Amino acid sequence: MPHASLRVLIADAISEKGVDCLRSTPGIEVTVRTDMDEATLAEALREHDALIVRSATKVTANVLRDPGRLKVVGRAGTGVDNIDLAAATRAGVVVLNTPGGNSVAAAELTMALLLALARNVPQANQSLREGRWDRKKYAGTEVAGKVLGVLGLGRIGREVALRAKAFRMEVVGHDPFVSSEVANGLGIRVADLDAVVEQADFLTLHLPVTPDTRNLIDAKRLARMKSGARLVNCARGDLVDEAALLEALDSDRLAGAALDVFATEPPTDRRLVDHPRVVSTPHLGASTSEAQERVGVEIAEKIRDFLASGVILDAVNFPSVRREDYAELGPVMDLAERLGSFLGQLADGGCRRLEMRAYGTFTDQPSRPVVMAATKGLLEPMLEAGVSYVNALALAGERGITVEESRSNETSPFAGLLRLTLETDRGRATVAGTLYGPDRPRLVEVDGVSIESYPRGHLLFFRNRDVPGVVGQIGTILGRSAVNIAGIQLGRADGGGGAVSIINVDGPVPAETLAEIRRIPEILMVRALTV
Repeated sequence: MPHASLRVLIADAISEKGVDCLRSTPGIEVTVRTDMDEATLAEALREHDALIVRSATKVTANVLRDPGRLKVVGRAGTGVDNIDLAAATRAGVVVLNTPGGNSVAAAELTMALLLALARNVPQANQSLREGRWDRKKYAGTEVAGKVLGVLGLGRIGREVALRAKAFRMEVVGHDPFVSSEVANGLGIRVADLDAVVEQADFLTLHLPVTPDTRNLIDAKRLARMKSGARLVNCARGDLVDEAALLEALDSDRLAGAALDVFATEPPTDRRLVDHPRVVSTPHLGASTSEAQERVGVEIAEKIRDFLASGVILDAVNFPSVRREDYAELGPVMDLAERLGSFLGQLADGGCRRLEMRAYGTFTDQPSRPVVMAATKGLLEPMLEAGVSYVNALALAGERGITVEESRSNETSPFAGLLRLTLETDRGRATVAGTLYGPDRPRLVEVDGVSIESYPRGHLLFFRNRDVPGVVGQIGTILGRSAVNIAGIQLGRADGGGGAVSIINVDGPVPAETLAEIRRIPEILMVRALTV
């Protein structure tokens, strides 16, 4: 554990096994406090390292305005529309979810509602309870041979498609982020969005709410549906224009709708809930004992792993890293961050462009987390606080710094190499580094000059004319100032262009000591760095 008291706030009820998972971890203190209003939540989370919510608690921009020590928000479930992702990113807070934890539960409810809708089960049940025997009135339709349109082919959409195939339905789907090869392998015929809407006898939604998908099923798309088609929504209420849906039902354009979600929950306008051709449930998609236990334990484990070692699994606002990959990727990210920090303190002038290029084995690693780490390292010395892997790229963009990443197949003297180049309004600077082992980062190049240095702690970097006695003079000055030298590394430019040196020291170098070093005639520049 990084320190002895990491605090986790659980703001919505999760399974006891999830709570126990955290409480049994040494160094983690757990507080369960539900039903907080916005102001109370904002105040409470500032004193915690992690927050866990389900769908009830709203993590708004106001809540995240001053996040204090908060590092991560975990959502025990799939959707994160109750969390302001932009605000979390600006605040440097990682947002995690459990996208697979309730997939089976949500898919099974989707099929239950679809079948109930096809066979009028709730209406027939209510009629029988009221003493009637209306066999003819509640005759339904078979689903075998019908077309099921699936909008969204993520985990839940695919689970629904598999179950529909078992009922001998023809499945046609749309998802711009799923290839036709993957869909075809699941027995799903791919079509564009409007073609799916037009062909479906039953249309089911499994999409997140975004600016592009809000009210996706509006009056125009409802008009495209087959006469007598049926709509199922177990995803998010805001995907459907509820007024337009009500009109489509009243005009007999649609034969029925099954709704587990609503734009406002609980719904204040009950016209859909009370409609005779609507089957509705109170947001039960993930409400099975198995799913609740699964997502509770899963989010607890992800929060625990993040706090303990920085492993990021299923982050919504950061490239996720698989647990088995982090052993290799983590040291590369650490190297990139140290190189970025060194470069940012070395360069002169306002930053304009940062480029990261990977060589050798480093080209096999996901580049996005590594370039985020490099940008974080660059910005931290410039900004007082608040820079994290999550918001580093956003902060760079706000400051007009272009960040680029690339991979090269050029040969290098190292198995893996990272090279960072920073352009400023006064010129450019370059550093490169490699790994000798998982915990052995090395700086191996500065502005084209080969040099080997351990980039950690307090460093003294200087350029000088390549003449005898310079390093000895600096050592004498440091000794008089009681600055202990831990190591010295030297590098010489080709063609007599001077030399660069890096001295590892045990503590900060006083300003008056730096001033004395600068007065040495052979010194061209000197910087005290902390990496």
